[in-house]
Amino acid sequence: MPNFRANGVTLHYEDSGGEGTPIVFSHGLLFSGAMFEAQARALSPRFRCIRYDHRGQGQSEDPGGRAHTVEECYADAVAFIKALALGPCHFVGLSMGGFVGMRLASRRPELLRSLVVIDSSADAEPKENIGRYRLLTAVARWVGIAPIVSRVMPILFSRTFLGDPSRQAERARWRRFLGANRRTIVRAVLGVIEREGVANELAAIRLPTLVIVGEEDVATTPEKAERIRDLIRGARLVRIVAAGHSSSIEQPEAVSAAIADFLATVGN
Repeated sequence: MPNFRANGVTLHYEDSGGEGTPIVFSHGLLFSGAMFEAQARALSPRFRCIRYDHRGQGQSEDPGGRAHTVEECYADAVAFIKALALGPCHFVGLSMGGFVGMRLASRRPELLRSLVVIDSSADAEPKENIGRYRLLTAVARWVGIAPIVSRVMPILFSRTFLGDPSRQAERARWRRFLGANRRTIVRAVLGVIEREGVANELAAIRLPTLVIVGEEDVATTPEKAERIRDLIRGARLVRIVAAGHSSSIEQPEAVSAAIADFLATVGN
């Protein structure tokens, strides 16, 4: 499995290879590049698809410290794209990955061809969420995340996905995945809930931008996606029916199609 050393931490990534223009996929909190498996399969015939794991998540190293900040993850992405000579690439970020993508598009536009932001927000974490998330973090620190997965699933997935009898095996897979997170995942959680907003940076983005949101997303609601769309000149918005905060998993075909249609207008 390929790994890359950046900013004092070893990052894991999966690379489809090929001669196509690179698409770099950046995952959401508590997940890994695995949440983009379907999109990599769908797009790899035309593009080189690279899915990397953020520091302290998935198969990437946890370097210690109190928190893994979004700014550190942004710096990791810059180093990753430059060292692997991936730029200018298409960048697809979901939730936490979207926080990284918006910073890249605003501050280092020469590294990107386009930006896709999925189920994300340009703002700081709402104050009303922070107390609840800190409580969950405290529990995870002492007993691990497995005992609180049932509390996390309704935040990460839609009612439609959670209530569909035909998708029981998928739900079980992702319950196991979330429950297997290391206790040190709390560092990444702290980095997310303590992040600063970047709404004031979005007017500087001139790259082709697609914003995708699940219609049932309760973590970063469709209104937050509309705000991103409105702040980035020329950005487009696609709403995914019957999807929540993990739309790439919940409605993989619809998300893959939206990305493919968008990239067809951007060009290689």
